[in-house]
Amino acid sequence: MSRALICGSLAFDNIMVFEDEFANHILPDQIHKLNISFMVPTLSRVFGGVAGNIAYNLKMIGGKPVPMGVVGSDFDVYGQRLKSLGISLEAVKTKEGHFTPQAYITTDLKNNQITAFHPGAMNFSHENHVKDYENIDIGIVGPDGRDGMIQHAQEFADSGIPFIFDPGQAMPLFDGDDLKQFIEQATWMAVNDYEYELVHDRTGMDARAIAAQLDALIVTRGEKGSEIYADGTMYHIPVVKANKVVDPTGCGDAYRAGLLYGLTNELDYQTTGRIASLLGSIKIASAGTQNHYISKKDFRQRFNEEFGYNF
Repeated sequence: MSRALICGSLAFDNIMVFEDEFANHILPDQIHKLNISFMVPTLSRVFGGVAGNIAYNLKMIGGKPVPMGVVGSDFDVYGQRLKSLGISLEAVKTKEGHFTPQAYITTDLKNNQITAFHPGAMNFSHENHVKDYENIDIGIVGPDGRDGMIQHAQEFADSGIPFIFDPGQAMPLFDGDDLKQFIEQATWMAVNDYEYELVHDRTGMDARAIAAQLDALIVTRGEKGSEIYADGTMYHIPVVKANKVVDPTGCGDAYRAGLLYGLTNELDYQTTGRIASLLGSIKIASAGTQNHYISKKDFRQRFNEEFGYNF
């Protein structure tokens, strides 16, 4: 089975729900002197981080993830959980005297989010090297320390290992030249619609120009589904209607796990995108980023019910 090296954060997510809409309390003409407090009666502390979330989802549907990140001395409880799920910790390094990354996420009733993130040990991600791990067939460079992301992309390229570039929340760290370099090195690129607009603005390249330098560009568009630009074609991937909408946090990571599964199994792009879309739909029906579950058998059955064929 193909092993996927998942470079990115392993973090604790502190998730809060604001039982109103941010727009009702933020005055646009006073944004220059913002001083606001939200009452959040619901709080949960869950396991998260891009590498952890992707690894959880990929393992759940039958993949072989190897999360790669740098964590703090408070990581033990998270590490034990990953071990219990059969997820390898060989590429997780501990930086004593530092905290594991921490995210503080507030979601309103319209699923808008305000997030604060403390990187902690993630700032030392460049001390972890792709070349140190054997039998890696595919990779992903997700949000991480700036130096680490640049280094890991270069190491994947030097090693001839195909990888997805997923800038995500790390987008502010990179200018147009940085992004062009990542695009040149990567095999695939995955962004949401807002991130795509930032890439377009900073590089001057539209979706088809970007895709021409990759095997595929994947752009997710929330409730509008997603688009995969490949082989001179744009494939529209429909959104899968969720049983209920509870929490969007981590849906993008679930989607990326589906991409990794499809790519490692050499499935066509439409099937790969549909697997990703279904995973995102399953995730959004649960609070937190790793609290949903479906067996491999049930996932395949649900895929068949949704799309009318098996993969």
